[in-house]
Amino acid sequence: MGDPVNPDVTAMQKSAIADEPASPTATAAPQSERADLRPENIQDAVIRLAGNSQDGIQTAGAFLARLAGRSDQDVMTYMTIPATISGGPSIFQVRIGSGEVLSAGDEADFLVAFYQHSYQDHLDFLKEGGVLLYDSDNVEPNLDDKRFVYVGVPITGLTVEALGGTAKDKGKNIFVLGLITKIFGLDVEKLKRIITEKFAGKDESIVNTALMAFQAGYAYPVGKVLTHQYQFEKFEKKPGARDQITMDGNTALAFGLIAAGVRYGAGYPITPWSSVMEVLRTQLPKYGGIFVQAEDELGAVSLALGFSFSGYLAVTGSAGPGISLKSEAIGWASMAEMPLIICNIQRGGPSTGLPTNVEQSDLHQAIFGSHGDSPRVVLAAATVEDCFYIAIEAARIARKYSTPVFILSDTSLATRIEAFDEPDLSKLMVDPKPDLSPRQTHVPYKLDQITQHVPPGTRILDGKYPLLSGLEHDEMGHPTGSPKLHMAMTAKRRNKLRKLAEEIPVPEVYGDQEGDTLLVGWGSTYGPIHDAVKMGREHGEKIGALHLRHVHPLPNGLEKIFAGFKRIVTVEMNDQGVYGFGQLATILRARYCEPKIESVTKTDGLTYRVKEILQGVFPGKFVSVRGYSPNRPVSGNGEQDVDLARRESITQGVG
Repeated sequence: MGDPVNPDVTAMQKSAIADEPASPTATAAPQSERADLRPENIQDAVIRLAGNSQDGIQTAGAFLARLAGRSDQDVMTYMTIPATISGGPSIFQVRIGSGEVLSAGDEADFLVAFYQHSYQDHLDFLKEGGVLLYDSDNVEPNLDDKRFVYVGVPITGLTVEALGGTAKDKGKNIFVLGLITKIFGLDVEKLKRIITEKFAGKDESIVNTALMAFQAGYAYPVGKVLTHQYQFEKFEKKPGARDQITMDGNTALAFGLIAAGVRYGAGYPITPWSSVMEVLRTQLPKYGGIFVQAEDELGAVSLALGFSFSGYLAVTGSAGPGISLKSEAIGWASMAEMPLIICNIQRGGPSTGLPTNVEQSDLHQAIFGSHGDSPRVVLAAATVEDCFYIAIEAARIARKYSTPVFILSDTSLATRIEAFDEPDLSKLMVDPKPDLSPRQTHVPYKLDQITQHVPPGTRILDGKYPLLSGLEHDEMGHPTGSPKLHMAMTAKRRNKLRKLAEEIPVPEVYGDQEGDTLLVGWGSTYGPIHDAVKMGREHGEKIGALHLRHVHPLPNGLEKIFAGFKRIVTVEMNDQGVYGFGQLATILRARYCEPKIESVTKTDGLTYRVKEILQGVFPGKFVSVRGYSPNRPVSGNGEQDVDLARRESITQGVG
């Protein structure tokens, strides 16, 4: 965004305000002449709404994101919400662009502060020359700080005036949405339709109140506080391109499961997994299926295993604490070689931890979190769009290899909104109907073959029906204590994952194909890592990036890529651990015995910023947004970690 005002303060400022129609007092930005509201074209803007969770800023931000998607723009959002039921400080950040948007933005171009704490906590996230739009009824900014453009509007008072005293200030999020719509020249009619759709089915007065608040904000005379409006450059849609859809990661994951032929599942509510349950609960009956809310986590995974045993691949899921409770039954699925999809929407841990913050600390739990040698497949979604397609891939692998498959997502992917091309469902939808045709014979656990079960009720013409249990077994499923057979069956369960590794495509390298540094990531760090590579190359670094969707087993051939770089640095949102490496780095070092593999890690519950990655990878070369390196050297007794935490503790609701 360009600077929206002339920074010179002159006597014309007051006269410009005086010519406006009478309204509650507004604090104008410095102006040297009357506002010129001809739109200024922009390609990209980061808008951050900062307030309390009760203010509905997530709703307003989501409206902006969905409008961008329907306008064929790229969009990505980021939000923080408090973990307490009583609520607290919260933000919603929207990045809208006419080109590709890979991350939510390091700094905001436009900050909306509802309260004094919102202003104080988030001002440092506003780039110099950016616009601070604040509620002058609740915020008193330091106008002597000349780094920013200050736009004061009595948001609370104007909302109450527009809606009537009984509404109090409950529509100020939509009032602000109207203001932003006017300032950025957004499509008013599309937004009104989105608002109406959101509140469809509710009392008509709720829709009318929302539209009144929106119209009041849109009608506010922005000419008294800004010398420019903005307009995103038009994005020409390619002929034949598919329409865009806009949704969050959990919704994309749920619909991906449906497209993959999953019709049954069971779960237990936990943040941030619960919304996947809600979508499946409402949608599966439309396809002849059902989703059951069980009495606890162990009951949920057991029900899902029962569905899979019946011939219908099923899903269960949770966050880290719930996965711990499911681990016994997941071990049973490994032993019985029962196909099952397990979704882990990761959050900060351990224990209750940071239930509404992001972390990638369950990778080792997904791969190793069971008693005994319990092979399972682990996939990780990279984007909201990938949440849809990773579900299809998980179902394919679960069916083909008759194995439990983990899908790792996280709070960031679960809650953020992105726009992407509508999938071609005619080519993707899977018919899940079980094959009940008679078999002459059926031996499910042949040592030289990958197990494939037949649904109960299938006729076995030779009359020899196999058994199924969590006990070690022979080829027909009969329990056995044979040492040799246990070793053979253990190898059989392990080797099918090796077979899978042979068919997994090697990920493409983004940026330099060989050079000094290769960044390796997994999960929701995809966008910031790719933007970091782009910025690093612009500053002369020989750097590339590789992102893993198939985390276990790893695809064959990675060692050839690693050989082309002097350093391999994983970028992870988990702790560096006792031995100084992130969870993925630990696995890669064990797999490839390569000492040049290192890691940049953090556990602050926030998504990575681009400059934060670069500061961690190249200490001293790039200025970190927060002014510190995530991998600051630590003394043997940890004193520097404690010192750092004291000085740089992050206020709740700050992202």
